[in-house]
Amino acid sequence: MMEATGDEALIPHDDQFVVPPNGNVNEMLNVDHEDNVQGQMEEFLGPQADYNEEEEEKKYYRRKRLGIIKNVVAASIGAMIVYSVYMGLLQMQLILHYDTTYREVKYSNLGLQDIDQKMLMGINVTPIIGLLYTPLLIRFLGTKWMMFLASGIYALFVSTNYWERYYTLVPSAVAIGVAIVPLWASLGNYITRMAQQYYECVNYKEEHVQEQKKLPKGACHSYIIVFQSVFNIIFNLSFVFAEFPMAFVLNSVYLHDNSHVLAQVKHCGAKVTGLIPGFNNTVLKKLPSSMLLIKAESVLMGFAFLSMIIFLGLCGAAYRPTEEIDLRSIGWGNIFQLPFKHLRDYRLRLLCPFFIYSGFETLFAISGFTLSYGVCALGLNKLWLLIVVYGLSASIFSSLSLSLLRLPRWVCLISGAFVHGVLVVVLMAFSPEPNRLKYEGPLLVISALWGLGTALNKTGVSTLLGMLYAEEKERLDFVYTIYHWWQAIAIFIVYLWYGLPMRAKLSILLVTLLLACCCYWVMERRLAKRVPFRLPRIPRPRHKVTSQSIEDQYMNLVFVMSPFQT
Repeated sequence: MMEATGDEALIPHDDQFVVPPNGNVNEMLNVDHEDNVQGQMEEFLGPQADYNEEEEEKKYYRRKRLGIIKNVVAASIGAMIVYSVYMGLLQMQLILHYDTTYREVKYSNLGLQDIDQKMLMGINVTPIIGLLYTPLLIRFLGTKWMMFLASGIYALFVSTNYWERYYTLVPSAVAIGVAIVPLWASLGNYITRMAQQYYECVNYKEEHVQEQKKLPKGACHSYIIVFQSVFNIIFNLSFVFAEFPMAFVLNSVYLHDNSHVLAQVKHCGAKVTGLIPGFNNTVLKKLPSSMLLIKAESVLMGFAFLSMIIFLGLCGAAYRPTEEIDLRSIGWGNIFQLPFKHLRDYRLRLLCPFFIYSGFETLFAISGFTLSYGVCALGLNKLWLLIVVYGLSASIFSSLSLSLLRLPRWVCLISGAFVHGVLVVVLMAFSPEPNRLKYEGPLLVISALWGLGTALNKTGVSTLLGMLYAEEKERLDFVYTIYHWWQAIAIFIVYLWYGLPMRAKLSILLVTLLLACCCYWVMERRLAKRVPFRLPRIPRPRHKVTSQSIEDQYMNLVFVMSPFQT
């Protein structure tokens, strides 16, 4: 027996009381604790009594559908604000620069008229080459980021008006010319993609949706019709808001009355050659203060930034990340060639006259008709009223395209063509006298009816393109690029015909309209006879696989398989 050491005392063997070790108790407690934790985990991970998977799935896709509607409305409002700011500022700028007194007092030796001519040339001529780079920009940046970048370029144009010089105005105008086709191609692509996504969210249980296969033919046509109508209803309000600077800044306080402005004008309407021969060079009876113009431009600048924020913050992506990678991975050379190859499709070729007429009629409405007929007969004070009536009419009547949900798709286009055809014939014979307010009523009616035709034309063409290529989401950017490129060609032609007689302009409009209707009829006949159309083959995505990525995949495989090896 060992002896006690120090303060230890020996206890006799018989009297020794052995305390049971705590180990067994702790082990029992640990077992109970583990059972309790395991039970809680099973209760947490197991099926919940009040959890309905189908109901939660419905809520999820309902939220996605609301998000898609938010995307369509946000893109429409963003585009409307961009063009309201752009057209309002450009109109105010051209009126100020036209006035001789304004040019001499504020910019005596600057040559503002020469700058304006080069600026308009940059806006109207540059989009001709848009077919070369638009698909590359959209595929490289993505649809949403292309809209954001284009709105930023329009904001840049607004900012250059704080310092009106050749080296600020002309480059920004050229930048706008570069951005026009990409912006509109992105918008058309975006609205159609939202319709496709909405169909997928409504029919999320379908096998072809879950496996991300091509949509059935005609499956999302109704959503395309509704979304394109919503876009045009909102966007056409840009013509209304664009007149706010004219109504609140350059109003009757600063503009001369009609007796001064129209004193040398002899003819109006169909008898005119050019725009308004004899229109007075001094339209301002007093110059607006620099501070007033700065405040107006600052307000417009604020709205331009607001449109950028809307595109950036409220618009969701048009494609999934994997889809955008696939769209870029077909090769930049193929992306460059595919817009030209798509012109082999007889549907696009036969719609080209309608694309051209779509550019003709809009620019004629806001320049040729409003100036040679409206301003010439009613004066510059009524310019804003004519365009407001046109914009409101186009916005309200864009809702008529919803009739395509029940009627054949040709109804919208042919109805708009009929309205414009009748108006063009009327305008050929209509020559109002200068400075006669008695023509205000007829001119406002013509403006409203032209807005009706514009609404049916624009909504009809965009909806038709979306319906023809609804199942080809990888081709949408090429198709809308071709559409808006032909529109840009038409705008360039209108820019060139500035000095032609009015009847010659109207004759070009009428011939183009008749040709467009004939070509459209041929296209519908071929489709009814099931004549096969030729679509270019889009190459398979070529994803680059580097040695580093192969090594990463190998290490991930080893990590996953390691538990099974042990």
